[in-house]
Amino acid sequence: MGGAFAARLAGSGHAVAVTARGAHLAAIQQDGIRLRGAWGSVDAMVSAAAVLAETPEIAIVATKAQDAAAAIRDNAAHLQGIPVLVVQNGLEGIATGRRELPISVVSGGLAMFAASYLSPGEITITAPGPTFVGGDGAAWIASALPELDLQVVRDFAGAQWSKLVVNQVNALPAITGLSVQQVVATPRLLRLLTASMRETVGIGLASKVRFASLSGLSHGLLRVFAVAPLWIGQALPRLMARRMGDVPNPGSTLQSIKRGQLTEIDYLNGAVLSAAAAIGLEAPVNARLVELVHEVELTGEFVVL
Repeated sequence: MGGAFAARLAGSGHAVAVTARGAHLAAIQQDGIRLRGAWGSVDAMVSAAAVLAETPEIAIVATKAQDAAAAIRDNAAHLQGIPVLVVQNGLEGIATGRRELPISVVSGGLAMFAASYLSPGEITITAPGPTFVGGDGAAWIASALPELDLQVVRDFAGAQWSKLVVNQVNALPAITGLSVQQVVATPRLLRLLTASMRETVGIGLASKVRFASLSGLSHGLLRVFAVAPLWIGQALPRLMARRMGDVPNPGSTLQSIKRGQLTEIDYLNGAVLSAAAAIGLEAPVNARLVELVHEVELTGEFVVL
């Protein structure tokens, strides 16, 4: 996500500095960021280093959820006091930013486009979409960076929960090695995906969440989805897969597995477990998916379900 944002901004004439690590950093320093796919082709030369060398006007934190706090701390000297947008899955993005940067104005973002990074320095957009933003300063950041298609939502917490439902598509590809489209096309996996989504919606409703309207989802639709017969509920993940298009979408969690990195599953399906525990409930489907993703992380072997 960060590479995609950086390439779009640099391609529009902004001076952009990025932080990265390892082979990705080396590739960007040598050849820039190569953006391909649904947003067209952009070869963007940007300043790149392991940490920021100067203070920007606006900062975007777009790491995996588990890396956000450390990334902010590593660059805190150049982030304190400036507007910061934390684009992150799960429910903790804004809270993490505010905790680490108490004198900054921190907004949250939810990226609804699908991006693949399987080669250092190259980002492919497999499905376009906006980025929803909310929290303090969100409207100002959206107006300052029109190139990024930032859409302000009033109830950002509700939007986070709606995205949490969408992000249910990540676990099964990471467990099986299949794309999202292949998961949805496999009847037994489609039933499991639908069950995990319904469980997520149920925990949200029990937590008094009002789901925000985004990407075709709404509070009313998700209320019906949570109680409809399973065979009817399967229509929702099928629709989501169709909207991804024909390019196989591995999901961000499988991409982490393929790069040999820890995933953010504890901030996706794991967030459902935490929310359930907070109200004295259980989420057994999500719990099993978290266990299986961690098993794949540990063994490097995909699981046949």
